[in-house]
Amino acid sequence: MPDYELERQAGEDGFSLVAGVDEAGRGPWAGPVVAGAVILDIAHVPDGLLAALDDSKKLSAKRRDQLFEQLRECDGVVWGAGEASVEEIDGMNILAATMLAMRRAIDALPKAPDMALVDGNKTPDLPCPARAVVKGDGRSLSIAAASIIAKVTRDRIMATLAEQNPGYGWERNAGYGTKDHQEGLRQFGVTPHHRRSFAPIKRIVAAESDPHVESA
Repeated sequence: MPDYELERQAGEDGFSLVAGVDEAGRGPWAGPVVAGAVILDIAHVPDGLLAALDDSKKLSAKRRDQLFEQLRECDGVVWGAGEASVEEIDGMNILAATMLAMRRAIDALPKAPDMALVDGNKTPDLPCPARAVVKGDGRSLSIAAASIIAKVTRDRIMATLAEQNPGYGWERNAGYGTKDHQEGLRQFGVTPHHRRSFAPIKRIVAAESDPHVESA
């Protein structure tokens, strides 16, 4: 389970406002990539909320939604979210777009952090020092909280897009290449929300323009 040790170490190094940063949506075939940033003042966060924080992927959708609302309403939590669009993903590649979303999440914080703990093995260009933390959403409470902010924010974006683009199952698969998403592509084709730089979508686009190209 994540704890506050990395944040405490940063505090001992002189950093008073430490933000955890994480992303959601690097792998899907459709939709933006979204990042969350969270600063925790644990003296003002209920113990029950701290104990419940974990890597968002380990939590049920219902539990993530509950924790998302608790984080947003808690006086001891400062949070921000940022995203990079499908056009940006296709224009600069998914890694660069993820770094951009993380920067935007930091910029969206009401308070500017003086240090960031970033999930993964790379850090974006930030206005403060940053440390990459591999599997950080399972190690740091701030990163775990950021993972929940990012995941729920993105899932809600995809649910809205699903209402506008029925047939792909985005409200269930969040844009990942599941069977129902693949069936939607076969029936309805590629939408403006699909990542055309991703190989499966690129093949479909090529097949639509040239019937001799294999789409699957």
